[in-house]
Amino acid sequence: MIETERLILRPWRESEAEILYKYANDPDIGPIAGWSPHTSVEQSLEIIRTVFSAPETYAVVLKETGEPIGSCGIMVSNSLHSAGMKTGEAEIGYWIGKPYWGQRLIPEAVEALLSRCFEDLGLDAVWCGYYDSNYKSQRVCEKCGFRYHHTNNDIISPLGDKRIEHFYIMTKEDFHALYIN
Repeated sequence: MIETERLILRPWRESEAEILYKYANDPDIGPIAGWSPHTSVEQSLEIIRTVFSAPETYAVVLKETGEPIGSCGIMVSNSLHSAGMKTGEAEIGYWIGKPYWGQRLIPEAVEALLSRCFEDLGLDAVWCGYYDSNYKSQRVCEKCGFRYHHTNNDIISPLGDKRIEHFYIMTKEDFHALYIN
């Protein structure tokens, strides 16, 4: 469990499938990140049991209500990823329910994940990627201090379409300069 000023990052619970579905069925959430909107509570439960059971995958829980409002996670270099990471590197991914957009909650969660990556896991670099025109994810990268690294064209998304994907990076040195000093 990771705690921030307004959030608790903790594993998803099977009992939260209905809450997950409430946010993940929104067509403005999944497709821009490369996944299909959830079509049922049962599908959300299956996602909790499979995708969200991966190590370092967290429900983004609003302290004020105790309800998960999104998800974030750290994918290490030996897991499925698209940034072309090396050993000692990871990629951060995230999404949040539409009612919570623009409240700086995901940057707060990402900053906590960066601390976990560099302080606890001893990583050398962390990547963050987003598909072209996902301006909200781009802003999260920029707000958190990631530096633009490269763009890949004609990436096949999990939805099967071709997209442009932009990658940002933060090194351990960047993190210490921004967050520790």
